[in-house]
Amino acid sequence: MTEIRSQSMATMAIAASALKAQQGRMRVIAENIANANSTARTAGGDPYRRQVPVFKPTQVAGGEGVAMASVDPDRSDFRTEYDPGNPAADAKGYVKLPNVDTLVEALDMKEAQRAYEANMNVIETSRAMESRTLDILRK
Repeated sequence: MTEIRSQSMATMAIAASALKAQQGRMRVIAENIANANSTARTAGGDPYRRQVPVFKPTQVAGGEGVAMASVDPDRSDFRTEYDPGNPAADAKGYVKLPNVDTLVEALDMKEAQRAYEANMNVIETSRAMESRTLDILRK
């Protein structure tokens, strides 16, 4: 019975690490979407730069889970738009806009949501299996 419990706890610990990592990923994506149309505070300055979560394998009770190691800036080019009246415009009248594509962010959010749901299902299934096993052992 101890073996069953330890395997179940390991499964839940691994899935819980993934839940935490996906929550962090969703926070980063929400930040990117929130800043998709922000501009620089000063003329010719750089606007918000898209952030990308970086995951790494990590040891958890009974196995290898996942954790968000860092959040790195996306080094792709900024978009530019001609808007000479904007306070953030450079000397030529161009405004730098964030390198955030809301469609890409929406797809990333959907993927993070699906991964989160899948790991919730792992936890629920593990609990149900443990409960059924205990019911069988009691009889």
